[in-house]
Amino acid sequence: MSNNQMISTAADRVRSLSDSIAQGLEVGQRYVALLNQLTSTKDPKELLAATEKLEGLSLENAFVKFPQHYQLADYYLLLMARMLELNNESGLTIEENDIHHQLLAKISPMEDQERFTFEIDPRNGGAFFAEQHHHEPLFYLNLKHQILKFSNRALVDFFIVRQTQKFSDLDLQAVVQPMIKFALLLEKQLDFVIDLGILETGNGARFRLQKPDLPLTIIDRLFVKTTDTDYMLLSLPQNNGAELRLDQNVRLQLAFDPDDYSQEWSFRVLDSEERVSFFDVLLHYPLIREWYLDNREFLAVRTDAMIFAADEPENLTMTTPDQPASQIEQPTADLVETKEAEEKED
Repeated sequence: MSNNQMISTAADRVRSLSDSIAQGLEVGQRYVALLNQLTSTKDPKELLAATEKLEGLSLENAFVKFPQHYQLADYYLLLMARMLELNNESGLTIEENDIHHQLLAKISPMEDQERFTFEIDPRNGGAFFAEQHHHEPLFYLNLKHQILKFSNRALVDFFIVRQTQKFSDLDLQAVVQPMIKFALLLEKQLDFVIDLGILETGNGARFRLQKPDLPLTIIDRLFVKTTDTDYMLLSLPQNNGAELRLDQNVRLQLAFDPDDYSQEWSFRVLDSEERVSFFDVLLHYPLIREWYLDNREFLAVRTDAMIFAADEPENLTMTTPDQPASQIEQPTADLVETKEAEEKED
């Protein structure tokens, strides 16, 4: 090989190295610009766009290393925090783990006991918003498909089973509010399809049970529990279920549609202002909560099983302040392309 050829080959290698470094630095510049957009923009659409672009951006480069950078779950959490901030919604704050540089959410008034963050589903995309002790997936968020769905099972396991002996019903309602507000903002401002599950307050909402048949003895057990109370349990006019009249003009129905051939049982909460959800009923009325949990095998409200893997709810028992609930494995997601998925037990 001549000297000219050797010099030409060496020059090509230098140019190749230079190009690789330039590409790495260009990725770094895009990364910084997207981070600035995520943390500074006041436009919800730009906020979502930055999160989606960060989700698809790879910082892997053989010649330029980024020793400290945030992860995909952190971008999801920043999206949630910024959406709430832009709409003057309080209650959720973010802190950074100094060791792993992971972003974690604190929600008042549970800020001294629990931390929350997103956990990425590596198989299907999207992420679960989960507390960090038992990793209950409280809701699922997928930016590509623009869906947010709450897990009825996780809401009951985390709040009703584990927390009602530690916090008041008003405190727990305050904790779940930022999650509800975030979902409603995504629906209103970014056209997401959302499913609030048992957090829905509309009188038209029906919370279907997993099991198609309900032994009438389950309703009898509720009648026994209400015998010495001011609550009134009545049969519905078509003998298709029962209605429990509570205080503050709140009514809880457990019934099936007599005109529907499937005759699937469901819960329904009725109040004049449409401000009370089935979740609120479980929080506020110990009698209903105990009856529901004691008979959860039959009364379990469905959760979307194509997103939230099914666990047996009866494995959990009520938590006392000195005795934590038994830990269960974190569910994995199974995302489908459609926004309407088949459902399974909570």
